[in-house]
Amino acid sequence: MTDCGCDKARRDLEEYLRNEVCKTQHADIAEHLEHCPGCRDEALVSRTLTEVVARACKESAPEELRDQVLAKLRAVQAAH
Repeated sequence: MTDCGCDKARRDLEEYLRNEVCKTQHADIAEHLEHCPGCRDEALVSRTLTEVVARACKESAPEELRDQVLAKLRAVQAAH
């Protein structure tokens, strides 16, 4: 395999992390990340950020807060 280079690795990084690139591209990017600390660090930051956002999206507001928000929305709708 040949190193795909920083420009290509960074351009396709998000698709790579979501496994949305073909196997050939995946292997090329994986090889590049193995040998390039800068791109590897960028991939780690992107992967970590994606995981943190995914975890945050699974959390839900407390029932009391939900009720307060819905009551405010109903009050605003009733006033208009």
